[in-house]
Amino acid sequence: MKKVLSTVLSVVLWIIIFMSALFVFTTLATKDTNSVSNIFGYTPLTVSSESMSPTFTTSDLIIIKECDPETLKEGDIITFHALIENQYSLNTHRITKITDENGLKVFNTKGDNNPVEDKKIVSSGDIVGKYVLKIAGLGLLMKFLSSSIGFLLVIIIPLLIFFIYQVYRLIMTILELKNAEKEEGQTNEANAKLEEANRILEEAKKIREEAQKRE
Repeated sequence: MKKVLSTVLSVVLWIIIFMSALFVFTTLATKDTNSVSNIFGYTPLTVSSESMSPTFTTSDLIIIKECDPETLKEGDIITFHALIENQYSLNTHRITKITDENGLKVFNTKGDNNPVEDKKIVSSGDIVGKYVLKIAGLGLLMKFLSSSIGFLLVIIIPLLIFFIYQVYRLIMTILELKNAEKEEGQTNEANAKLEEANRILEEAKKIREEAQKRE
C-alpha cells in the first residue's frame, strides 16, 4: 500500500511540475513583445480568440516552430507580431497570399473564422514561427492556472501536500532507524549477557572437574 501511494504521489508530482513549467514558460515566452522564447525552436502559446475556429479555439494550446519565411506557402498558419487594439501582441492566422515587394516576401493573412483578411500586411521580419500542433483543452487549464484560485488549487496545494508527505516519510524513516538501532542494541546486550552466562558455566564446570580429580 505504501509503495502504491508513493508511486501515485510521484506521478502526480511530475504532472504538477510539468504543468507548472509549461505554465511558466507560456507566460514568460511572450512577455517581451520583441522576442519570443522557445525550446529547441518550439514555443507553446495559449489561444486568446476564436478567429481561427474551428482549426483551433480558446480551449486549445498551440505549438509553433521557428521557420524560414522563404519556405512558407499559401495555406500555412503563422504566428506573427501584430498591432491589435493599439497594443503589440502575437497573432496566429493563415496565409492567404504571398507577394514580392522589392525582393522581399510579404504575406496576406486571415483568420479562418474572420470574414475579411487582416488589414496589415505581414513582413518576413514579423514572423515568429509556423503553427505545427494543437493540444485540445489544455488552453483552458492554462487560463485557469493564470487565476490566483487556479494556481492555488492546481499547483500550490498539491505541492504543499507532497512536501508534508515527504516530511512525514522522513520522520518515519528516522524513527524506524532509531528503533532498529535500539533493537540492535538490545540484541547485542542480550548476546553479551548470554556469553557471560556461558563463561560462568564453563568456569563452574572446570571447578567441578578439578574438585572431582582431587577426590
